[in-house]
Amino acid sequence: MLFDLPLAELRDYRPQLDEPADFDQFWADTLEATRAYPLAASFEPVADSLLRTVDVFDTSFAGFGGDRIAAWLLLPKHRGGVPLPCVVQYIGYGGGRGLHHEWLDWSAFGYAHLIMDTRGQGSTWRSGDTRDAGAGLAGPHSPGFLTLGLPERDDYYYRRVYADAVRAVEAAQSHPDVDARRVIVTGGSQGGGISIAAATLADNVVAAMPDVPFLSHFRRAVDLADQEPYGELLRWCRVHVDLAEQAFAALSYFDVAILGRRSSVPALFSVGMHDPICPPSTVYAAYNSYGEGAGSPVSKDIRVWPYHEHEGGEARQREEQARWLRTIL
Repeated sequence: MLFDLPLAELRDYRPQLDEPADFDQFWADTLEATRAYPLAASFEPVADSLLRTVDVFDTSFAGFGGDRIAAWLLLPKHRGGVPLPCVVQYIGYGGGRGLHHEWLDWSAFGYAHLIMDTRGQGSTWRSGDTRDAGAGLAGPHSPGFLTLGLPERDDYYYRRVYADAVRAVEAAQSHPDVDARRVIVTGGSQGGGISIAAATLADNVVAAMPDVPFLSHFRRAVDLADQEPYGELLRWCRVHVDLAEQAFAALSYFDVAILGRRSSVPALFSVGMHDPICPPSTVYAAYNSYGEGAGSPVSKDIRVWPYHEHEGGEARQREEQARWLRTIL
């Protein structure tokens, strides 16, 4: 059933979001500390790949705290010696980079394609290869990642992940077969939220394509979503009632509805109107605020999937993205 606001109201939905006074300084300090470690991007050819039309590289780079972050880089085999635009992709909640042949869409469309492993994840629906060394800082948390490190802002899990996402862009830009001036960020659900963060925090990104983004408007999500992962936050607050407000204050630094205000990058969003995991109003909170603080108008659009849940438009959305990118590039 349709459980959220009607579409006409969603299009104008701009909730009050409490933005910390030191928001920009926090992220400047976080990225400065992250970049103190050499990027040291490594691209090892996968010699035993069975793919005949794609070159595959087992990739890693230094993320937050210098931790090694795994990735795949896929390049069309016939690329004519010309650097390619690159799609940097972030993964949905619980999944890892998996097997390289699971990621063929964007290289088939003719793009370089870097897929970032998400630290500590990859044991729910696709395997991962990246440890989260920073998790040793965390206190009691609800099983999963959404409350890992709360109520402390500096120890919060997504501080590390967002910094990793910026370094993934920089790793892609460092490869000689990638056009460093034409990097696009994308992902669905958690990956959609991370892509908004990367579009805001990374340099020289030209477009963002967040699908059904997670990590937006946390208070609204907790009120509406009775499924995971927001259920983790609800349970944590139920147990730590005395720390709930401190936790929401920390989460405001990672809310992509606040981060995305600062982005000047063209964006194509998507939303599923029956989505019980990332409710439509949380998606529209991010979409409507996106680019509003950039100082000049930012090109953005959203594809509405009226009968869909958290899967959004799936293959149809991918086609929409490919067509949209042609107009951007």
